Amino acid sequence: MMPRAQEDLSGWTTRQRPSREPVEGRLIRVEPFDIDRHAADLFAAYQLDTDGALWDYLPYGPFADLAGYEAHALKVMSGDDPFFHAIIDLTTDKAVGVASLMRIVPEHGVIEVGHICYSPLLQRTPASTETQYLLARRVFDELGYRRYEWKCDNANAPSRRAAARLGFSFEGIFRKHLVVKGKNRDTAWFSITDDEWPRVRQAYETWLDPENFDADGNQRFSLQALNAGTLEAGGRTLRRADMADVETVVQFQKDAYAKTWAKLGREPIPLKWDYREVLARQEVWLMEEGGEPIGSLIVEPHGDHLYIESVAIHPDHCGEGLGNDLLGAAESRARALGLSELRLITGKTMDNNIGWYERKGFETAEVEQLPDRKIVHMRRGLG
Repeated sequence: MMPRAQEDLSGWTTRQRPSREPVEGRLIRVEPFDIDRHAADLFAAYQLDTDGALWDYLPYGPFADLAGYEAHALKVMSGDDPFFHAIIDLTTDKAVGVASLMRIVPEHGVIEVGHICYSPLLQRTPASTETQYLLARRVFDELGYRRYEWKCDNANAPSRRAAARLGFSFEGIFRKHLVVKGKNRDTAWFSITDDEWPRVRQAYETWLDPENFDADGNQRFSLQALNAGTLEAGGRTLRRADMADVETVVQFQKDAYAKTWAKLGREPIPLKWDYREVLARQEVWLMEEGGEPIGSLIVEPHGDHLYIESVAIHPDHCGEGLGNDLLGAAESRARALGLSELRLITGKTMDNNIGWYERKGFETAEVEQLPDRKIVHMRRGLG
């Protein structure tokens, strides 16, 4: 991993602590835990976990009766840190799980999500994902925190998989970190930073959109695929860019499109874009050598195709076959997302580009007249 560029934090101010206002989504509401309103519903929901596996990696539980759970809740779940939230199913208005915001450090903008305990009514449902989306949105968009953490027992494979699926990056393992229920716990650390959040937020919103599910409730795009951070093609690994890369991406695109500008006699479309918006709404993949970008691929998944917004190569690396690698990366990305077609546009006057894409199996679907240029729409099925 390349060292992170130094940030100017001269204007940084201590952030607020999380508010007690509920936050509501399409499927669930997340609200501060209240023992009188939520304990009985939660205990009943947890009884559906008949083998007790729910409590395997938590430092407490299971509980023999409601009185035992209420005693635990009074001791552990009623403070400000950890700040427990009940997750309310909007169809029943009953609590079906909890999660807490904890280890809250407003002066540094760091917060952790933990004590996650989902009943079988919530596990492996879109509502469980919406819970994490709503909490993360509060942390980043509402409070302006810089870092959101997820930690779990390194032996807890489901939690590790969940962290990756939800867009958290694995950072390492704290060995012999804790003693839990008389056993050693090596703790795996994950995080999302404010640089990464815009693209992770877009992945959540794409996945949670009702259009992402067919009539039988099957997902079209998986969240794991939407949150992928690396892409393999041509023996090279591309990495997903985030907001920390915005200046690098802007300069690279200027360098890569300089010759195109000269040939067109006007500014290429990719140089007109606001790259902060691009990084938030589309996928920007960087091919690097020695820590410097030599190629970039910008794509956007749609319902039945992957749209290639830009394929760019640094002028010092033209003629090295990187175009083939980047196009291969686009195909790999489309297949990973379950898409069967690639689409793109290029300028009508860019004869070399059009010929190259035709040799790669693309065909012209349409020639469109814009006010200042003609563009060629091309497509290729993946079979």
